[in-house]
Amino acid sequence: MAHPLVSKVEEKVKSSPVVIFMKGTPQFPQCGFSARSVQILKAAGVENIVGVDVLADDPLWEALEDFTKWPTVPQIFIKGQFIGGCDIVTEMFERGELQDLLKN
Repeated sequence: MAHPLVSKVEEKVKSSPVVIFMKGTPQFPQCGFSARSVQILKAAGVENIVGVDVLADDPLWEALEDFTKWPTVPQIFIKGQFIGGCDIVTEMFERGELQDLLKN
């Protein structure tokens, strides 16, 4: 059975073009992978990153895992689509794919 907060995750994901579920906030990341992900998104030209601090909302973290079937954070969503974590956005950025995705 799906976590009761999955709909809250879906609403968040659709609320903004770029959403990152992370430890801390884009201004004050609480882990290296979250910090690196925010740096990559900014380097790709994202000015408005909506961050969701999973440390401040443990039940939401469980719902997020249920929603994406991805066990770690950060989790990055672009235009409502789950992209992946730090390693994936870093590789996409290096290949220019992240920039293309953000433009279209």
